[in-house]
Amino acid sequence: MKLRQTEALPIAASKAGFSTSSGYRLQSDPSRPSQTQESRGRRRPDPLTGIWDEEILPMLKAAPGLRSISVFEEIARRHPELGDGIRRTLERRIRDWRAVYGPDQEVIFRQRHEPGRLGLSDFTDMNDLGVTLAGIPLDHRLYHFRLIYSGFEHAHVVLGGESFVALAEGLQNALWTLGGAPREHRTDSLSAAFRNLDQVAKEDLTRRYDALCEHYRMTPSRNNRGIAHENGSVESSHGHLRRAIEDALLLRGTLDYADLTAWRRFIAEIVTRRNTRNSKQIDIERAVLQELPVDRTSDYEETRVRVTSSSGFIIKKVFYTVPSKLIGQHLRVRLYDDRLDLFLGGTSLITIPRGRPQASGRNGYVVDYRHIIGSLRRKPMALLDLVYRDQLFPRLAYARTFDDLLNRLTQRAACRIMVQLLALAHERACEAELADQLAIDLDQGLLPDISVLSSLFGPGTESMPNIRVVALTLLKDYEELGTVRTPQMEGATQ
Repeated sequence: MKLRQTEALPIAASKAGFSTSSGYRLQSDPSRPSQTQESRGRRRPDPLTGIWDEEILPMLKAAPGLRSISVFEEIARRHPELGDGIRRTLERRIRDWRAVYGPDQEVIFRQRHEPGRLGLSDFTDMNDLGVTLAGIPLDHRLYHFRLIYSGFEHAHVVLGGESFVALAEGLQNALWTLGGAPREHRTDSLSAAFRNLDQVAKEDLTRRYDALCEHYRMTPSRNNRGIAHENGSVESSHGHLRRAIEDALLLRGTLDYADLTAWRRFIAEIVTRRNTRNSKQIDIERAVLQELPVDRTSDYEETRVRVTSSSGFIIKKVFYTVPSKLIGQHLRVRLYDDRLDLFLGGTSLITIPRGRPQASGRNGYVVDYRHIIGSLRRKPMALLDLVYRDQLFPRLAYARTFDDLLNRLTQRAACRIMVQLLALAHERACEAELADQLAIDLDQGLLPDISVLSSLFGPGTESMPNIRVVALTLLKDYEELGTVRTPQMEGATQ
């Protein structure tokens, strides 16, 4: 149009890159073709006519959070003649309506983070991975710590729930691995830890958490209950870490591990590789972290128990056995997430694995046959109806053997032979080897022969050779060892 002011229309159109006919059209109507075209109407009738305004909109206004799929299922139930073909049309119509008339949505505010300020803790359930220890499914969670600036991560396998003990142990492991502490520590509401607690217990748990943070000079904070994205920097990392673990398990080709230590080592290797990618940022943040205190603070619960005549005690609905020599003693017990440390006064006695109550709510049992085998040898029939008999057998082969003995022998003979087998496993330290041999005998339909098994796993005390009395050298003969002789002395003597 600017060229048209000085040039004839054909010349102006040519210089502008148009045809002459386009030039004449633009002169008569300068609007764009897209602006002159009439909007295309529907190609087929609206399937929601008579339904959208009358039925669907009242649903959306009455229940703003109603899902589109729920609306579709209800409409399909009311009007089966519509079929499944309207689902996408309905979903698009609901999406567009909500964009104009729907309620306001929650806004996520992106934050700037400074190094050394904030660390986050959270737990994630890992049962759906299907990990097993020696063939037994592992019921566990993962405690996950993350620095929000550098992305430093630490993960710790937790056998119980979201308890203070698990939080304290995992957090302190993370801080001492890192070599410093941030100025603020944030967790979620730890709903599982607070559930079913009275007000006094909740206040005690809060005081313990505040004391833990004070020990490391961290300001404690918690998310608002039910708002997960407030802990988003660790919630998002949960998903990435879980996918990394799942991929590593697929590459490994098996979900079974020999013991808990092997599974924890596997998790630690994955986390270490992830931290290596952020090593530069971690070094920057580590330089501004607070120094750690001289010692760790307690990451356990402590209580006192009395060992009963059953050679055990009960804590948190779990029965634990201890050596029978401790019957009647009062023990000090430190409860960690995965173990119990027992003390008699100030003397450390033993460490035993921590158990959990049964899913039905009944008492659980952590039984070591070595603790009671002496008394059981004197009373073998006690094995028959022992309340924790199933937990007494250290391996599956022993339980199968006892069932086979009960089916083929009298109850008295079966109990006597089974107790002898347990005593053999204890005295000869051949629990695993004996279990393998018992499994072979079961497959062949043979009953265990105590005499054969005793000779197979080493000689008994009755076959030990007699050692003759050794004549001891007189002490005065050792005085020669302290005498220093020189060639001059030898000559003088001669």
